[in-house]
Amino acid sequence: MSWYSYGMKKKSGKDISDINVLAKSIVDAATQGKNPTEDAIKAVMREMGRRGGLKGGKARAKILTADRRKEIAQKAARNRWTHTK
Repeated sequence: MSWYSYGMKKKSGKDISDINVLAKSIVDAATQGKNPTEDAIKAVMREMGRRGGLKGGKARAKILTADRRKEIAQKAARNRWTHTK
């Protein structure tokens, strides 16, 4: 037996030279090759929107000054009362 054969590792798996093929194989491994249903996607997106909505107003209120909040409130009230149907 040669000294050369001891140091060389054998390749395990496929040789993936294309980055897109590699990305697809990673996604397939993570999802076990199953595609989510449209209802599952809608449920996830609905929850993500809800989370953003729950923290969005509070985060925006921290950034706005008192004068700017007052301007926004006055504009909203003006639009509510002058709205014609």
